[in-house]
Amino acid sequence: MPFSQKIVPNRIVIYAKDVMNITGRSERTARKILQQVRRVNGKKRGDMITVIEFCHFTGIDQQLVEAFLR
Repeated sequence: MPFSQKIVPNRIVIYAKDVMNITGRSERTARKILQQVRRVNGKKRGDMITVIEFCHFTGIDQQLVEAFLR
């Protein structure tokens, strides 16, 4: 039987837990950061934040964040 490998695509959405791990901040602060990103990008409460939007807001290199999320 052939070996099949499941390909998992890279995520494009970032969550509070990711922000906590990347920045070392608390959960509440991570949620506030995501809230600020939403506000700057004109998004509503509950809308997803992309890695690109997060990186533009924080100034963190996108390649570093994507490597961290793998």
